[in-house]
Amino acid sequence: MTADRTAVSRPHRHRVLVAAALLPLLALAACGYGSDSTSSKSGTAASTASAGGKKLSASEVKIGYFANLTHATPLVGLKEGLFQKELGSTKIKQSVFNAGPAEIEALNAGSIDIGWIGPSPAINGYVKSGGKSLKIIAGSASGGVKLVVNPKTIKSLKDVKGKKIATPQLGNTQDVAFLNWIADQGWKVDATTGKGDVSVVRTDNKVTPDAYKSGSIDGAWVPEPTASKLVAEGAKVLLDESTLWPNKKFVITNVIVSQKFLTAHPDVVQAVLQGSVNTNAWITANPDKAKADANAELATLSGKALPADVIDPAWQSITVTDDPLAATLQTEADHAVKAGLLTKPNLKGIYDLTILNKVLKADGKAQFSDAGLS
Repeated sequence: MTADRTAVSRPHRHRVLVAAALLPLLALAACGYGSDSTSSKSGTAASTASAGGKKLSASEVKIGYFANLTHATPLVGLKEGLFQKELGSTKIKQSVFNAGPAEIEALNAGSIDIGWIGPSPAINGYVKSGGKSLKIIAGSASGGVKLVVNPKTIKSLKDVKGKKIATPQLGNTQDVAFLNWIADQGWKVDATTGKGDVSVVRTDNKVTPDAYKSGSIDGAWVPEPTASKLVAEGAKVLLDESTLWPNKKFVITNVIVSQKFLTAHPDVVQAVLQGSVNTNAWITANPDKAKADANAELATLSGKALPADVIDPAWQSITVTDDPLAATLQTEADHAVKAGLLTKPNLKGIYDLTILNKVLKADGKAQFSDAGLS
């Protein structure tokens, strides 16, 4: 694949969420529950379509994702040409985002057709549009989130009480998970201010390692590779979030599509999902090469590859999967409701796994459930 990459600034923006979905207190932090921030730069790229390849109903498909290890499927699949192989003469246009709200905004505006994104912005985008903007059409990754702490000040889980722990953003996926864990310990924290038995310090992932080094935080509940960056600075993993979930699996990245594009170009969506399924199988069969591919793409997009002591443990904690793990999406939404960040949303209709299961069936693979949310 050849590509021309152009840096595009996509800053975090405050977005007021639909009143029916959120409590009034969240007007102060509307980008929160719908955002999973990353530390990379944004960019765009265009792939070269296969000359003489099969012709689909669209000449171009616009794909969005993050420069983040939890988005390994697009990072690796685009580099290896596994998506383009299925798309034939349909050209791929790539857009790389720093935050969920910007990607949802791009989907709504038609700037992208299909995207890899975290569960919180997917829920927010669906609810905010009254169920009309997007569908979740496949899974992509599970795991990769850890509670990492200063071993000098925190030696056990009970020592977290009274300490300063960072999360990426008010109401984002990791923030909700940490607030839920705090509540399960019987401790009290005001979800909006982060003040209480634990001080929840909302800190962008890109500055969290420096905050840890300076001593302004005692630890962080963060996704990879930020967790492994902290470990490289002397922190230790106190808890892997996967241990809190059935079968140690929970959704961290899904594939979404514009409903308009899904209706107009189901053959293109099928080709992208075939590429996604093939990529996940390739990653599983070639983990070391896939890791190198992902790191090479991160270096291209962000200007710097991850060192071995960061990417090696980070990569091991993330599992690529075609399964959207739909039941865990509902649970994550329930956790946000429990924390007081979200009025119980109606997620009925958020999934359409028809094409995914068609692809999986044709490949002789197990098909997946939408947990009653189709």
